[in-house]
This record gives sequence, C-alpha cells and structure tokens, in this order.
Amino acid sequence: MAVNLHDSAYELEKAIRQSDEYSNLKKMYDAVNADASAKAMFENFRNIQMQLQQKQMTGQEISQEEVEQAQKTVALVQQHEKIAKLMEAEQRMSMAIGELNQIIMKPLEELYGSPQQ
Repeated sequence: MAVNLHDSAYELEKAIRQSDEYSNLKKMYDAVNADASAKAMFENFRNIQMQLQQKQMTGQEISQEEVEQAQKTVALVQQHEKIAKLMEAEQRMSMAIGELNQIIMKPLEELYGSPQQ
C-alpha cells in the first residue's frame, strides 16, 4: 500500500502544533510579545542574529566588533526572564525537531549508510 508522504507530513505538522513543546514555545513567545521592553530587546537580538547569519551565508567576514556586540546582546537577553524562558522553549523545540529529523532520515541512512561508517 502506497503512502502519501505529503499527507504524513501534514499529520506531523498537526502533531507538532498539538505537542507540549510547541504549546510551551507559543506561550513563551506570546509572553515576550506582550511585554514591550522584552519584545524590543528580543527583536534587536533576532536582527543581529539574522545579520550575522546572512554574512556567513554570503561568505563575508564577521568582525571582532560584531562578534563582541552579538555576545553582549546574548548575555543581555538571557538576563531577561521572559526571553530566557523563550530561548529555553526554543531549545526544547529544536531538540524535538532534531529527533524527528533523525527518525525521518533513518530509511536513507539505512539505504546509503551513515557518513560516520
């Protein structure tokens, strides 16, 4: 019996949306957005993060000054309780998605072998 992969993917999407990890992430995200100072601080952090990623992807050098600014911003946002909780929830969601990815990729790893072998 053939399985429609897209149907399975939509079922997985639904399961993710119903998961404790996602519910907690959404709750923490809403809490940050409801707090004007936390929202501004978090948006600044995200902008810096995206700028550095964009530079990396285009092969541009990231200056020591930019690295230090990013480190200071990370330290600052981690001190804000709501943002710290959001970042923890993001980490848990990321770990769950990483585990799902391992499961999804298992048939291909079995077929081609693991890169570590």
